[in-house]
Amino acid sequence: MAPPSTNFVLLIMITSLAFLITCCLTSTAAAKPGNETDGLALLAFKAGITSDPLSSLRSWNSTLHFCQWQGVVCSRRHERVVVLNLQARSLAGTISPHIGNLSFLRDLRLRDNRFGGVIPQEIGRLSRLAYLDLTNNLIGGSIPINLSSCSKLASASLFRNQLVGSIPAELGSLSHLSSLGLGQNNLSGKIPTSLGNLSSLTRLSIGRNNLEGSIPDDFGRLTNLGFFQVAGNRLSGLIPPSLYNLSSIYFFSAADNKLVGSLPPNLGLALPKLERLLLGVNQFTAGFIPVSLTNASMLTEVDLSSNKLRGPIPKDLGILKGLATLNVGVNQLGSSQGNDLRFIESLTNCSGLSIISAQGNQLKGPLPNSVGNLSTQLRALALGGNMIHGSIPKGIGNLVNLTLLAMEGNLLVGTIPSSIGNLQQLQVFAFNENKLSGEIPASLGSLRKLSQLLLQDNKLEGNIPLSLGECRQLQRLDLSWNNLNGEIPRQLFRQLSSLSMSLNLAHNSLSGFLPIEIGSLQSLGMLVVSHNRLTGAIPTSLGDCIGLEYLYMDGNSFEGVIPSTLSNLKGTRELDLSLNNLTGQVPAYLGSFQYLNYLNLSYNDLSGPVPRAGVFANASAVSLLGNSNLCGGIQLLQLPACPSQYTASGRKKHHRKLIIVIVCLMSFSMVSAAILFTLWLRKKSNNRELSLVSSEGDQYRRVSYSELFDATNGFSSNNVVGVGSYGTVYRGQLDRDQAPVVVKVLNMQQSGASKSFLAECKALRSVRHRNLVKIITMCSSIDHKGHEFKALVFEFMGNGSLDEWLHPEDEEATPSVPRRLGLLQRLDIAIDVASGLHYLHHCGHVPIVHCDLKPTNILLGDDMTAHVGDFGLARFLTKATSTDASTAQTSSMGIKGTVGYIPPEYGMGGEASTRGDIYSYGILLLEMFTGRRPTDSIFEGDLNLRKFVESTFPSQVLNIVDRLLIHIIGGANSTVDAFGHAGRHDVRKMIEDCLINIVGLGLSCCTELPQERPAMGDVLVELQGVRETFLKKTKKVGICDLGNGRSEGHHHAS
Repeated sequence: MAPPSTNFVLLIMITSLAFLITCCLTSTAAAKPGNETDGLALLAFKAGITSDPLSSLRSWNSTLHFCQWQGVVCSRRHERVVVLNLQARSLAGTISPHIGNLSFLRDLRLRDNRFGGVIPQEIGRLSRLAYLDLTNNLIGGSIPINLSSCSKLASASLFRNQLVGSIPAELGSLSHLSSLGLGQNNLSGKIPTSLGNLSSLTRLSIGRNNLEGSIPDDFGRLTNLGFFQVAGNRLSGLIPPSLYNLSSIYFFSAADNKLVGSLPPNLGLALPKLERLLLGVNQFTAGFIPVSLTNASMLTEVDLSSNKLRGPIPKDLGILKGLATLNVGVNQLGSSQGNDLRFIESLTNCSGLSIISAQGNQLKGPLPNSVGNLSTQLRALALGGNMIHGSIPKGIGNLVNLTLLAMEGNLLVGTIPSSIGNLQQLQVFAFNENKLSGEIPASLGSLRKLSQLLLQDNKLEGNIPLSLGECRQLQRLDLSWNNLNGEIPRQLFRQLSSLSMSLNLAHNSLSGFLPIEIGSLQSLGMLVVSHNRLTGAIPTSLGDCIGLEYLYMDGNSFEGVIPSTLSNLKGTRELDLSLNNLTGQVPAYLGSFQYLNYLNLSYNDLSGPVPRAGVFANASAVSLLGNSNLCGGIQLLQLPACPSQYTASGRKKHHRKLIIVIVCLMSFSMVSAAILFTLWLRKKSNNRELSLVSSEGDQYRRVSYSELFDATNGFSSNNVVGVGSYGTVYRGQLDRDQAPVVVKVLNMQQSGASKSFLAECKALRSVRHRNLVKIITMCSSIDHKGHEFKALVFEFMGNGSLDEWLHPEDEEATPSVPRRLGLLQRLDIAIDVASGLHYLHHCGHVPIVHCDLKPTNILLGDDMTAHVGDFGLARFLTKATSTDASTAQTSSMGIKGTVGYIPPEYGMGGEASTRGDIYSYGILLLEMFTGRRPTDSIFEGDLNLRKFVESTFPSQVLNIVDRLLIHIIGGANSTVDAFGHAGRHDVRKMIEDCLINIVGLGLSCCTELPQERPAMGDVLVELQGVRETFLKKTKKVGICDLGNGRSEGHHHAS
C-alpha cells in the first residue's frame, strides 16, 4: 500500500490531467469546421448589407463570439446558428448566397427591411429550415424551385416583394407546410394544382398578383385550410364546388377577379366557421344572396359588392349578431314588391354593425323607422342610387357615430329632420338629387366635423342658415338647384375659411350683394353663384381668393367695372361673368392669365378695346356677345375697329401728361432709394442668418432648446419619426393640453445644414397654402453641450407621410386595420401636391423650386389632405429675361435631391427649374399608381421606372398599376369604394380609362427634355378633369360621388 503522501500526489496528477484533457476538448469543439463555417457565413451575410441606419450589426465583429451577435441564436450543444432574426432593422442590400452554409438554421426572419436582389438558390440547402419570413422587402426574381428541398418548412411568408414568374409546382411536395404567403407580388401564370397536395396547409394567401386561369379543384383536398385568399388576380371560371366543402374555412376572399357563376344556396351551412366572406368585384351573374348565410353564425363581414346579384337582401341577416360590415352595393338587388328595405329591421340586432352599403341597386320602398335603432357603432350608411321614397326618419339622429350618411339619387320627400344635428361625428352628408323640401335645419351647424354638405338638386327653400358658419371643417358646400332666397350670410364667408374644394349656390333666388367677406376664402378652388338675383359691384376682396380656379357669376345683376384686384387670380382656368350689367373696359390683365382657357363676358355693357394676348387669341375660348361697344381684338372675333381715342394718335396728349408725372415720381424714387441704400449699408454687418430667423420668429411663439428637449422626451429615439437630408425628425408635444407637433432638428455637422435652415425658413415665410406644410415656430439656440442648435417645429400630420401609405408594412398581421390608398384617394393626393407645387411655382412673389419632391416629403393630415413639406433644398428663382419661371436662374446653392427623383438635366450641371420639379412630380405620380419606387431593385442598367411604365402603356396599363387600385376605388368618405366595389365590365373599363389618363400624364411630366414637360398648372387642370370625368362616370353606373376619399376606407384583406 502506497503511503498517503504518494496517493495524494497521484490524485493531484490525475486531476490536472483531466483538466487539461477537458480544455483540449473544449478548444477542439470551438474550432469545429461547422462552427467556423457559421461564423464565416454570417460575415458574408453582413458583407451584403449596404445600409444599416440603426447599427443593428455593430456587434458583428471579432470582439464577440458570433452566438452573441444581435439577431443570432445558437444551439447550446453545438453552438450552431439556429435562428437569424433581423426583422424591421431598415437593412438594405442583398441576401448572401452563403446563407446556405448555415446548415443548422431553423428560423430565418428578415421581414420589414429593404433587401433587394433575389432569393439565393442556396437557401434550398437549409434542410432544417422550418420558418422563412422575407415579407415587405424589395426582393425580385423568381421563387427558387429548390425551396422545395427544405423538407421541414412549415411557414413561408414572401408577401409584398417584387417576385415574378410562376409559383413553382415543386412547392406541392412540402408536406409539413402549414402557411404559404405569396401575396402582393407580381407572380403570373396559373395556380399549380400540386398545391392541393399540401395536406397540412391551414393558411393560403396568394392575392394581389397577376395569376390567371381557374382555381384548382384540387384545393378541395386541403381539409385543414382555414384562411383562403386569392383576391386581386385575374382568375376566371367557377369557384370549385369542392372548396365549399372545406368546413374549416373562416376567411374566404376571392374578390377582384373574373369569377362567374352563382353562390351556392347552402353556403352558410357548408362553411359554418366562416367569419369574413369577400367576393366583391367579380362577375357573378346568376342567383341571389344565399339565405343560408345566417347559419354561419360567426360572420363579421360580408362583401358581395359589384356583381350582378339579383333578388332581395335576406331579411334575417340580424341573426348574425357579430356582423360588422355588410357591403352589397352596385348589384341589381331589389324586388317588384317595393318593400326592399325590410332587412334593416333585422340588422338592429347587430350591436357591432359599423358599415351598411347597398348603394347602386334597385331597392324600392320607404326607409323604415327602425333605421334609428341600428347600432350606435354604425359609421357609414350608404343607400344612394336606389328608388327609396318617403321621408327621412327622425330616429336617424340616434346613429351618433356616423361619419358618412349618403342617400343621394333617391326619391325622398319631406324635410330634413333637425335630429341630424345629433350626428356630431358626421363628415359627409349627401342627400342631393332627391325631392326634399322645407328649410335647411339650423341644427346642421352642430356638425363641427362636417367636411362635405351636399344638398343640391332638391326643393329646399328659405334662407341659408347662419349656423352653417359653425361647420369650421367644411371643405365642400353645394346648395345649388334649390329654391333658397334671402341674402348670402356674411358669416358664411367669415367663418368658413376651411372651404377649399367648392362653394356652389347656383340656380336659387338669392339676392343682395355678394359679401366682401368672400375674400376670406383664400383656399377656395371653385365659386359658383350663377343664376341668382345678386346685385351691386363685384367685391374687390374677391381678388384675395388666390386659390380660385373656377369662378362662375353669370346670370345675376352685378354692375360696375370688373375690379382690378381680380388680377391676383392668376390660377384661374374658367371665368364666367356673362348676363350681368357690367360696364367699363375688358381688363387687359385677363390676357396674362396663363391657365385661363374659358372666358365668358357676353351680355354686359362693356366697351373699349379687346386685348389680343392670352385667352383672347383663341376665339373659341372667349365669348363677348351682347357688348355692342367693344372693338378691336383678333379678326376672328369680328369686332369693329377701335375709334381714335383708343389709338396711338389719340393718346399722345395723355402721354405727355403721363411723362411729366413719371419724371416727378422717378426723381422722388431715386432720392428715396439713396436714403434706403445708406441705411442698408449700416445694417449690412448684422448676421444674415439671425436676421432671417428673427424676422420669421416674430410671427410665431419663441421656443427654447430646453422646451424642445422636454417636448421630445430628451430627443428620444422612441420619438423619431424620420431621418431627412440634414437631420432628424421627432414627434413631440410642447404643452400637455395641445396637439402633438413635429420637431425637425438639423445636424449642424452636416455640410449645408445651416443653408438648409435658412432656405427652409425663407421658403416657409414666403408661402401660405393649404397644401404646403404649416410651420408653428422655430429655434436657433445652443444645446446643453454648447453646440449650435437649430430646429423647425411643424404641425403634426396624423396620417404620416405618403411613403408610409404607398409602401405599408405587411397587412396580413393586422388585416382588420389596413393602411391602403384607393384610386380616388391617390388622385386627390396627386391633385393636392400639384396644387401646392403650382402655388410655389407661379403664385408667390418669387417662384420657388422645391428640388426634393418625393413621397417622404408629402405629409397627410387627419382628413388625408396632402401637404408638401421639407423645403431644405428649396431654390428661389430670380426673374430673367423670360417671364417663364422654368427658365429663370436659381440661387447659388448647390443642387441636391434624392436619387430616382432627380431630373436628368441636374446631373449634367443644369440649373434648378420648375421643370425639374415637374420631372420629380412625374416620377412621384408613376410611383403612386404603380406601387413601385424608382429605386426598386428590378430597375437595373438602362431600365428605370419611366421606361418600365412606357413598355406597357397604354394597352396593358392594368398589368403595371398597383393591384389595390383594381378594387379600391375610393375612401371612407366616398361610397365609390368605401362600401362598394365596381366589378362590371363597364366599370372596369371606366377605371382603366382613368388610370391611362393619370399614368400618361405622369409619363409626360418625366420626359427627359425639360421643354417638353407640361407646366404644373396644366398638370393640375388635367388631373382635375380626370377626377371630374371619373366621378361623372361612376354616377352613371350607380356609384355615387360622395367626395374626396380622405380617410381610410374599408377594403379587402390581402
